Amino acid sequence: MQRPSRDALAEVRAFFDVHEQEGSHPGGVHLEMTGQNVTECIGGSRPVTFDDLSSRYHTHCDPRLNASQSLELAFIIAERLRKRRIGLQPSIAPALL
Repeated sequence: MQRPSRDALAEVRAFFDVHEQEGSHPGGVHLEMTGQNVTECIGGSRPVTFDDLSSRYHTHCDPRLNASQSLELAFIIAERLRKRRIGLQPSIAPALL
């Protein structure tokens, strides 16, 4: 099973966008992730390719974001929360989403 990390980023972006449009509070995000250097999700700042999947694919369930993909997403979430707190419109680099 393959999953592009950009899909997880897009889902989180959409989550924040919907809450922003509705004027509601984004109360939580659940992610499948690990601190291990796995190759279960394609993409990220240190790109994992389709050919890399078999080298360190250890999950028996949903594919997990690896450490660098998780950090990338954590920074995006932190930036969205910061901008929300100070009342600015989100402007995340399109390349990340």
